[in-house]
Amino acid sequence: MQRNLYVNHGVTTNPVAPVFGKKVTLNYNGLLPQSGAIEVYARVGFGNQWKDISDYKMIPTDKGFETTIPISSADDLNVCFRDPVFNWDNNSGHNYTFNVIE
Repeated sequence: MQRNLYVNHGVTTNPVAPVFGKKVTLNYNGLLPQSGAIEVYARVGFGNQWKDISDYKMIPTDKGFETTIPISSADDLNVCFRDPVFNWDNNSGHNYTFNVIE
């Protein structure tokens, strides 16, 4: 069973392991909102080459920000976050990577 690897960075997914062909909810309460960002976007892509890159505006919640995205590839899901002035949280250059279950 997978666990939320990045919970200490304020990043979780529901379900914990994204499933190909389904949707996953990203929750974020990391560096950017802790630094005062009032708007956050999740940039997502798949695999080592970050194919199918999309930006999703996240919705503010009482626990930070969240968005729901479709899992359109069986490759790893890569995520990083930005605010409107392009301050980034990319896990110190390593991104947030989640194994996708087929």
